[in-house]
Amino acid sequence: MSYKFLLRGLLATTLAFGASAMAADTYRIGTILSTTGPAAFLGEDMKAGMEIAIEEINAAGGIDGHPVQWVFYDAESQTNKALTATRRLLSQDKVDIIVGGGNMSGIALAMVPLSAQAKTPFISTEGALSIVDPVAQRPWAFKSTVDDRQVFERLKDYFDKKGITRVALLHDTSGFGQAAAEELKRLAPELGLTVSFEAFAPSDTDLTPQLTRIKNSDAQAVLCWTVTPAGVIFNKQATQLGLTDRELIHSYGFVSQKYMELAGDSASNVLLVSVKFPVGADLPDSDSQKAAIEELTRKFEARYGRKPNQYVAQTYDAIQLARHALQTSQGDKEKTRQALEQIQDFHGVGGSFNFSPERHSGLSKSDIVLIKWEDGAFRLHDYQ
Repeated sequence: MSYKFLLRGLLATTLAFGASAMAADTYRIGTILSTTGPAAFLGEDMKAGMEIAIEEINAAGGIDGHPVQWVFYDAESQTNKALTATRRLLSQDKVDIIVGGGNMSGIALAMVPLSAQAKTPFISTEGALSIVDPVAQRPWAFKSTVDDRQVFERLKDYFDKKGITRVALLHDTSGFGQAAAEELKRLAPELGLTVSFEAFAPSDTDLTPQLTRIKNSDAQAVLCWTVTPAGVIFNKQATQLGLTDRELIHSYGFVSQKYMELAGDSASNVLLVSVKFPVGADLPDSDSQKAAIEELTRKFEARYGRKPNQYVAQTYDAIQLARHALQTSQGDKEKTRQALEQIQDFHGVGGSFNFSPERHSGLSKSDIVLIKWEDGAFRLHDYQ
């Protein structure tokens, strides 16, 4: 591990906690995110969500009087550096729980065996369902985000309203994109959907061949599954090729103001799957999440001077889930794992969490909405 890499983690810890972080009775939460490298645009807001949550916990007296030490490392968007940091968190920092898997599903998947070997709970803030499924093989891994199965079930409800039965999935070949393709292949017969599949490399800068094949097909909707800038190219080239006569929909991994701004006018042609957090102001007053969403949004805007995206919600919630589990377990790792499995009706800003020994992905399709980009902001499009 490079000195530069170590320094980032140690500096973040020192700034966040000062001398109190060295207290013997602290709970240690370890985090690995990518705040530099290609995935940095996600990591910045993900880290911010955690910073707010950690500060709230410590300002309120910690967890039953125990201050929380946050040990943070920047994976620099590289799996090998994330794994080096994971080993350090487990063997040297001796954290009680790990929250955050590099903001890339492929990194989180690689971290799962290490946390399991050390019998240390891991709450992933990344998307792929395979991070936690099958649970019997991943008993120490949990997830604070929606997953592909829930999203496809929610999209099916939307498709039913529109009379859509034929869908094309354009996915990248990262862990995030491949996991979605595998899940939709399994689910399509159950959902009554006919699905065609097109793949691209995360670094691709031209999707014309794939989009041309989709245009020449009978697909009524086109789903794009990526968290990379290639999604901006999808927006622009799908518009240029005249695919706006179909439903164009991005995954929950693409809900980023920066991406929408890069897409320009084409951004308004594509819907996005999301949790409710980015459109809190549009929710009905009867929605139980609205007040908490608006409060965190105000805190974020006051501190960072910009609007938060959904990544803030999934990391803020992940820290709060860790807090709840540590409070219940008093730091015993097996009891922390069991406490996470027993969480029911935990109302976060990203949704209502319900875990079980059989289910380590806590959200459901009822936490999912479809949103759109309109006049420089995300707006609610379809709500259940």
